[in-house]
Amino acid sequence: MRHMILTGSLMLALSATAMASQVYKWVDAQGVTHFSAQPPQGQSATAINTSAPPPRQAPAEPAPSVEELLDPEQAAIDKKVKEDVAKQEAERKQYCASARTNLAQLENNPRLRIEDEGEVRRIDENERQERIAELKKSIAENCN
Repeated sequence: MRHMILTGSLMLALSATAMASQVYKWVDAQGVTHFSAQPPQGQSATAINTSAPPPRQAPAEPAPSVEELLDPEQAAIDKKVKEDVAKQEAERKQYCASARTNLAQLENNPRLRIEDEGEVRRIDENERQERIAELKKSIAENCN
């Protein structure tokens, strides 16, 4: 049984190279490009290597925009604004994560202690419900 599997695997591996054949490319009198296994008679054809994949092309760098070419000062201002917006968005996401964590703590733990003016005290149920309402409102307004 092993001998049969080994022989079958070897035949399968060799069949891929046996099936690869030469491909020819040529352009006819009308300018149409043709591909064929046989070269045309009376015309020159280029042999194409089908066993190797075509080489990868490196991604082209993005061309500068028209605004950057026209006014580099404006481009610098735009870049600064985009950085500021990205920074504010990161701070907002951090705030939202913290607010959601605090809300979960308040909702899941009825016996919370807080530090108030250097003293640790326990918050009562009314204060807990007020803080839950404030956090829910803040999350609804500031977080998606």
